[in-house]
Amino acid sequence: MTVPVVSIVGTSGSGKTTLVTMIITELCRRGHRVVVIKHDAHGFSIDHKGKDSWRHKQAGASSVAISSPAKFAIIKDVEHEWPPERIIQTFFQDADIVITEGYKRGAFHKIEVVRAAHSKESVCAGDPLLLGYATNVKIKTDLPLFKLNDFKGLSDFIEKKVIATHPLQKVSLIVNGSPVTLKPFIANLLKDGISGMIKSLKGCSKADEIEVRIRR
Repeated sequence: MTVPVVSIVGTSGSGKTTLVTMIITELCRRGHRVVVIKHDAHGFSIDHKGKDSWRHKQAGASSVAISSPAKFAIIKDVEHEWPPERIIQTFFQDADIVITEGYKRGAFHKIEVVRAAHSKESVCAGDPLLLGYATNVKIKTDLPLFKLNDFKGLSDFIEKKVIATHPLQKVSLIVNGSPVTLKPFIANLLKDGISGMIKSLKGCSKADEIEVRIRR
């Protein structure tokens, strides 16, 4: 991934959303550009019946985009759920940190919320990507433990363990919707070859970011 990602995970009702909201506020206060992806395994709807975008969608459009000078939104049908890697690579390359709420089985660093009122057991114990816990339960672990509302301590931890240590990646590749891990030699080969060709084109000599999409 070219952008650092951390997942806040835990059982339903454990307080993930409350904690994520506090961490977002703190990281934004520190000057970070924060993106959040909320995973909903049961499906969702963000359109409103009777609105123009709803009417367009009901008419049969597979995707509807709404754009204004300050923001845009996309409602898009997908045959299969997009993995978070694809969402991030497509829309959020300008982020300093992506926080996902959920994806406990995802390939990202994780902080698990364990609240005594809902569960006293970890759902991610043994996951090598688990970094620590936010909890009011005594958990036998060598990982760091934070209080449930310690958003400042957790923000410090995320800055140190996720943002600061994220390897600089200048090349990403997605094939058929799935991210492909590139060895340094291949990444450099793609970067140098494509950059050289693109920058030779008229008006592209100062290209700082290049996207190439190929469809058969």
